[in-house]
Parts: sequence; C-alpha cells; structure tokens
Amino acid sequence: MADIDEKKEKDFAPHIPQKAELFFLKGSNSLDWGMKNRLARIFNPTTGRTVMLAFDHGYFQGPTSGLERIDLTILPLIPYADSLMLTRGILRAVIPASTPQSIVLRVSGGTSILKELSDEGLAVDIEEAIRLNACGLAVQVFIGGEHERETILNMTKMVNLGTRFGLPTLAVTAVGKEMARDARYFRLATRICAELGAHFIKTYYVEEGFETVTASCPVPIVIAGGKKIPEREALRMAYRAIQEGAAGVDMGRNIFQAENPEAMIQAVRAVVHQNETPEKAFSLYQDLSHQKKGKRQKK
Repeated sequence: MADIDEKKEKDFAPHIPQKAELFFLKGSNSLDWGMKNRLARIFNPTTGRTVMLAFDHGYFQGPTSGLERIDLTILPLIPYADSLMLTRGILRAVIPASTPQSIVLRVSGGTSILKELSDEGLAVDIEEAIRLNACGLAVQVFIGGEHERETILNMTKMVNLGTRFGLPTLAVTAVGKEMARDARYFRLATRICAELGAHFIKTYYVEEGFETVTASCPVPIVIAGGKKIPEREALRMAYRAIQEGAAGVDMGRNIFQAENPEAMIQAVRAVVHQNETPEKAFSLYQDLSHQKKGKRQKK
C-alpha cells in the first residue's frame, strides 16, 4: 500500500494552463508520440534539420568507391551525423551497438546495377526493423519508372506497417536515366509519396524551382547528394537546398568520396545546422583538411 500523503497543502497551479506543444516538423503534428519521438531522433529538434549519412549503396552497387571497407571509412564519420541510412547487413556486421545516432534502415531491394533497378520489392519486414531499433524505414519509389506501381505499393505497405508500430517511412524518389530532372518532375514525385503517407522524403535538388518542390510537399524533404561533385559545389548545393526549404541532407558519395571525408561532413553540418554560407563552409573544410595533414606530418 502506498504511503499516505501527509502534506496538507498541495500546489495544483490552477492558474497555469498546461501547454500543448506543437511538433517542430511540418506535417507531423498529428502523428503518435512514438512516431514523433523517432523523427526527433532523425531531425535535430533545435534546428528542425538533419545531416543524414547515406551508405546503403552496396545493396545494389556492391563495394562502390569509398565503401570498400566501411569499418575504416564510415565509422570515423558517424560522430558528425544526426542519422545513418544503411542496410541491416552492415548495421549488424560493422556498426557498434553503442552508436547513439538514429538508424534509417533500407528496407527495399531485390535488384542490382546489372538489371532493371525499379523492379524492387520489400526486403526487410517490420519485426526486423523493430528488432534493430530503427527510427525510420527507407523505401525506393520510381515515379515514371517501369515498375512504378509496384514501388509505390511497396511504400504504402511499409507506411501501413510502420504506422502500426510507430516507425516513420522515408520515401526515396529515384530518377530513371531517361527522365527529366526538373522541378515539375520532383513536384510530382514528392507529392505522390506524401499523399500516399510517406512521413519524410528524399529527393534531388534542382537549380530552378526547387522552392516549389519543398513548398508543394506537405512533409519534410531531405536532398540526396547524388554523384560526386567538387566539394565547393556540393556545399553550395546543400546551402541552396536548405535556404529553399529542405529540412536537411542525406548525403553519401559527396561525403565519403571527398578528399577529406571527416572535414567534409563537418562542413556540411555547418551549412545545415548553422546556416553557414558555402564560402565559409568550404573555408572550414580547407582548415580542417590542413589540420589533419599537419597531424600526419608530425607523426
């Protein structure tokens, strides 16, 4: 039996109304507590943005450049990321269980670069994602692709399963070789994914009209880094995307294939969370690179 509360006067503070705090991510306020909590581990609640480190490329490309030895190239980068996007195989085999960063798990797959990439299915079930303590589920969607319908339904199935257990779904918009990469296409692709339940969306940045893509999408958008480009250009792309409404980046090759990956991810982080200009971020990248070279020379 609980002890009797002997305090005579209690302070219920009836003059102070209980606050109903709005969730910081757009389109997410009506989600359940567990879903919001996982999103708040992917996105920084202070800035409302995220630096996701993507290294799931091996699920269809194999050991691509920079990912030959994930234990050597990726582990040093993890402290600078908010969230990690990867496959369950790499998560179990390489990533320490003590890692505090949130996990966005690649759950679609089934084809390689030798075949039609849009012919994907769901490769991970929801119980496995829960067992691995994932905070998000990443599904590739090929709007306009040969297997468009199947990939859209892959996403909606994962949305249904994820919602049942409180895991948000990330729709990853893929672009076929013959598709135009313009704002009109990405407005179509991102809006379809959002309308069908995706909780946040990964898509590509475009030079013209990207602000219309983010404005017409009712859930957060993070940009893909895409193919490797010079570091200064990658930082400029990240900056413009953030200023035009993106809620973060999900970069891979433009970080782990950089000349100095540790310096690059810190420069990207400065752009995303501190609104640093591309010029200052690139200067930071150079300074950090020089510091690392200096330490090597001393050894």
